[in-house]
Amino acid sequence: MALAKFSVPEKLAQQQLSLLERVKKKGKVRIGVNEVTKAVERGDAKIVFIAEDVSPAEIVMHIPLVCDEKKIPFTFVRTKKELGEKAGIAVGTAAIAIVDEGDLKKEVAEIAKTVSELRK
Repeated sequence: MALAKFSVPEKLAQQQLSLLERVKKKGKVRIGVNEVTKAVERGDAKIVFIAEDVSPAEIVMHIPLVCDEKKIPFTFVRTKKELGEKAGIAVGTAAIAIVDEGDLKKEVAEIAKTVSELRK
């Protein structure tokens, strides 16, 4: 499926998942398409992660558009299962937003910068 508008290199994908795992312990994340959409619209999201294997793709197609509108970086993760596991839930999820990065501001900023460079 061609949901991802750019491809995320494997190394970056691993960094993203590792970051997500650490943020969930120290900061705050919003899980699920509705929660992520609300966080982005309110301008609370620092960065958004979207699963590439969402079906139908229409479920998450609006998220990159809203993110661009609000100038919030977004990136893709291979599977919903991976995204759910790293967020500490037993099921997969289509999207996650980091709303409070805790003491990991620098790491979040680095990934956001790398992702924005990939999109050019």
